[in-house]
Amino acid sequence: MNTIKGMAAALIRRYGTNNPFAIAEARRIPVLFEPLGATLGYFSTYKRIPIIHINQNLDEDWQRFVCSHELGHGVIHPKTNTPFLRSNTLYPIDRIEKEANEFAVHLLAGMDEPGSEETLEQFFRRNGIPAEMMRFYRVD
Repeated sequence: MNTIKGMAAALIRRYGTNNPFAIAEARRIPVLFEPLGATLGYFSTYKRIPIIHINQNLDEDWQRFVCSHELGHGVIHPKTNTPFLRSNTLYPIDRIEKEANEFAVHLLAGMDEPGSEETLEQFFRRNGIPAEMMRFYRVD
């Protein structure tokens, strides 16, 4: 199961939940809520301890999404320091961010799929996923 959607599904099966905060706790990843200004959140490692940082001023749905997104970085890109790459290199981080968004969308959707009479926007609303992230949902 090498797809990002598959990685999210494997994590859900392993921990019996799609709650990113519960998964972070089970993986012993501290989640810190901080005043981050315009930054939604970031994933860091300090003395080999992974840490998820979330902007405390976001609403609950966005905090869940950001936690899922940063958890995705920890699962898909555990050794990648995106804040460092952003400020100190010319390395394009678009792919890394898109993969973390896709992971977050599929983690929050869980094993659920849109109903036959449901639009993708309604499905996202029902699952508390920001509608802006619809483009990262994969049917495969």
